[in-house]
Amino acid sequence: MSVVAAAAPPSPARATPGIHLLAQVAGQSAVLPPPLLALLVSLHRAVEPGRQAQLAARRARQAFFDGGGLPDFRTDTVAIRESDWQVASIPPALLDRRVEITGPTDPKMVINALNSGAKVFMADFEDSTAPTWRNLLAGQQTLAAAVRGDLQFSAPAAGNRPARHYTLRPRDEQAVLIVRPRGWHLDEKHVQVDGQPLAGGLFDAAVFAFHNARALQARDRGPYLYLPKLQRMEEAQLWETALSHIEAMLGLPQGQIKVTVLIETLPAVFEMDEILHALRERIVGLNCGRWDYIFSYLKTFRRHADKVLPERGQVGMTQPFLKAYSELLIRTCHRRGAHAMGGMAAQIPINDDAAANEQAMARVRADKLREVSAGHDGTWVAHPALIPVAMAIFDEHMPTQHQHHVLRQDVRADRDALIAAPHGTISRAGFEGNVEVCVRYLAAWLDGNGCVPIHHLMEDAATAEISRSQLWQWLHTPGQHLDDGTAIDTALLDSVLARLPARLGDASRLPGGGRIAEAISLLGELSRSPELDDFLTVPAYARLGA
Repeated sequence: MSVVAAAAPPSPARATPGIHLLAQVAGQSAVLPPPLLALLVSLHRAVEPGRQAQLAARRARQAFFDGGGLPDFRTDTVAIRESDWQVASIPPALLDRRVEITGPTDPKMVINALNSGAKVFMADFEDSTAPTWRNLLAGQQTLAAAVRGDLQFSAPAAGNRPARHYTLRPRDEQAVLIVRPRGWHLDEKHVQVDGQPLAGGLFDAAVFAFHNARALQARDRGPYLYLPKLQRMEEAQLWETALSHIEAMLGLPQGQIKVTVLIETLPAVFEMDEILHALRERIVGLNCGRWDYIFSYLKTFRRHADKVLPERGQVGMTQPFLKAYSELLIRTCHRRGAHAMGGMAAQIPINDDAAANEQAMARVRADKLREVSAGHDGTWVAHPALIPVAMAIFDEHMPTQHQHHVLRQDVRADRDALIAAPHGTISRAGFEGNVEVCVRYLAAWLDGNGCVPIHHLMEDAATAEISRSQLWQWLHTPGQHLDDGTAIDTALLDSVLARLPARLGDASRLPGGGRIAEAISLLGELSRSPELDDFLTVPAYARLGA
């Protein structure tokens, strides 16, 4: 690991007591110097009681849903929803976000994404990164080098592929950097403060800010964050507490750290006004995190037999409940002067089949046309090749920097519209596809790779969660059948799992191929369990190496 230049106050003689690092890698002291450790201790003590209270509230809320309850708009926050107010002004660097690209924090990805022609690059410590200690620290170093402007990467020659050297374009040609820390539910097991694990998201955000905030502030580039997995206004308020604390400790102006919040849980769609209000001095927009949102719908209604979703390929954004969610987000954001960002196109190029590739690109164009026509201010792609496709659609239909003038006062998305279950079927191919995605993603994740191309889609934790939670719900809701009449039961699951290694062929060519058997075992355990684990990555994290 290279040395990270710290933009922070001088180091004290020793680190603040209370913190214990449970892993060591080369170069670690440069990434985590004593002043940063002191910040982490102070931050944990300020935030952890509130985090635990909110996680307990999540469990109580899910118990209510499991008992037949339904999410709805809050009665105690009517005044926030009905009164007129707007968020703080948006920084110039974030006014035009028509196409954003996301991905992990390895050097090649970061360079290619910043050079890609997208308006924004979201460097992802959450769904696209397997949180090994080495990955996390190396990712922070990579981002610090990118901010400094000296990030480079050399790929050696391999087979018919020549050696290649990657460098950054001039700063004015780069995408704007936004970092996504982990959600409130994830611990950082390698860092303990007062004997408790530090919140993973606090670690990600604080380390990034410590090393880069002043340089980014000097260039009017933030720091900027994407906040994931929020469910309630109170969780947004907790991020406000945390970010204000970081700003105070680093001597930054209050509100310097700007955020975009992903609306990717079902409870959150009923509190979008409230979330914007809680973060109104620093929030610039909301994002339709569509894949996690579908997963959250499944998880929220896991005990509701009338809300079992069809196979994953039939649950698209034209489904009424997803259309209502995205249009309500647009209306809410534009009323408050905030961006309404569209969702992810997970397709990747199909290089060996021109006809299939054109069909895939046509689906991307249709999706982006739907978003820009509805009033979204920008969209996401998972692969650089999709940037020109999405950019062309937004350039044609959005000549301005954004569409805040599209108020969508026609939208009437009530509770019933937001939770309406779509109709469809479950095919054998759909069932087997879910099993394959889960196993292959789990194997790669356990091997340290957080995003994996599978059948021309970029799969990350969010898309894998859809497949995993669908399998569980189909197995645990009585009377579910494939469209050929086959009962969906553990016998079906076991037979598909048993045949999977032969179906995959030579596992050595697959990311994490050496852990396929472990992934099959883990998926079997999770699918048979009488309770749906809230997140796939939580039990898997215990098996993740350093």
